[in-house]
Amino acid sequence: MTFRPVLAALFALFMAGAVLPGMARADVEIDVNQGEVRPLPIAIPAFTGASRGAEMAQVIAGNLDRSGLFAPIDGAAFPERNLDIGIQPDFAGWKAISAQALINGAITVEADGKLRVDFRLWDVFSGEQLLGLQFTSTPENWRRVAHKISDAVYERLTGEKGYFDTRVVFVAESGPRAARVKRLMIMDQDGANPSSLTDGSYVVMTPRFSSTSQEITYMALRPTGSSIYLFNIETARQETLGRFPGMVFAPRFSPDGGRVAFSVERGGNTDIWVMNLATRAQTKLTSDPGIDTSASFSPDGARIVFNSDRGGSPQLYVMGADGGGARRISYGQGRYMTPVWSPNGDFIAFTKQTGSTFHIGVMRPDGSDERILTTSYLDEGPTWAPNGRVLMFFRETPGGPPRLWTVDITGRILRPAPYQGSGSDPAWSPLLN
Repeated sequence: MTFRPVLAALFALFMAGAVLPGMARADVEIDVNQGEVRPLPIAIPAFTGASRGAEMAQVIAGNLDRSGLFAPIDGAAFPERNLDIGIQPDFAGWKAISAQALINGAITVEADGKLRVDFRLWDVFSGEQLLGLQFTSTPENWRRVAHKISDAVYERLTGEKGYFDTRVVFVAESGPRAARVKRLMIMDQDGANPSSLTDGSYVVMTPRFSSTSQEITYMALRPTGSSIYLFNIETARQETLGRFPGMVFAPRFSPDGGRVAFSVERGGNTDIWVMNLATRAQTKLTSDPGIDTSASFSPDGARIVFNSDRGGSPQLYVMGADGGGARRISYGQGRYMTPVWSPNGDFIAFTKQTGSTFHIGVMRPDGSDERILTTSYLDEGPTWAPNGRVLMFFRETPGGPPRLWTVDITGRILRPAPYQGSGSDPAWSPLLN
């Protein structure tokens, strides 16, 4: 059957250049300024059985709601409670409250103490089951099960991969502006389970996730100088990339996780280098009198986008991963910084400054189709969700602390991130295993 409200909700995705699997792009031109997202009404009653049923439903509802494509219905309107996972719901009652989709589930405690979670996704108007899956987990990982269910529902109804079973590493900031304490922190993408990775005794900057493992690289700044570290989140093992003459900063992994690109400042000149993590061999990629920094690999590892002031002001350039063939791709008004290639390869996100105003924007890798997604006193540091459809960044107001925000690639779904504390420099993990 055709799920019309879902297609309406996905209208903005098509305008942003997305084509769902199995669907061909129509030969039409769409005015991107006329699109409108109409979220899909979806009902998610508490799962039955063991404890955590209501909380699990709330986590799923929160995930889908924040995506901007779904509108969870208030539980006070539900016509049924304690839905039996083995019996079809009373669809007439759910139609009466305008639910288009329904999720119900059951939690069972197995003999070994593990949780088994069964759930169903229903098309209310046809009465068809669209999805039915089962997950088994330890009780303390119940939230991850909720995130996995959210991902499965999101993918089934949108054709896009989900991004909810992920984590975000960022710089938590505290204290007065002139003496900020900066710690590395990690949390679930919905703001839950925040924990510190460093103790705040030194300044940390620009954490970046590997796309292949739960490992990050970041810059540490101490009175003795700067260093780049690798940090394995699962084992807490930490190691430095080595000593470099000059200041080192802005590290980022290659797509295969085998290399790290970074910038080195020596004698007023800044160039981009890359290190092979297996051999620790270093290669200098740029040799220009300007400042070359913020390197980010394309998903296939063949190209690097970076920003450079070699032309007189910070602009975006793309070069081969070996440093050859650099060409400028940004030609709009303003200063372009912190580029990052999307996981799908279709866009490059960036920070843009025009006068005293900052923006988060995206453009195609050839510089075409530039779109400004946000405008504020200070918006900076975009990072992509692993499905390439949502960005997280940090925003500051005059005199206020930095906060984490999210925006989709249409710019229409702009929201504060769930984390209530101060944070900057976010980096989104790949989907967890």
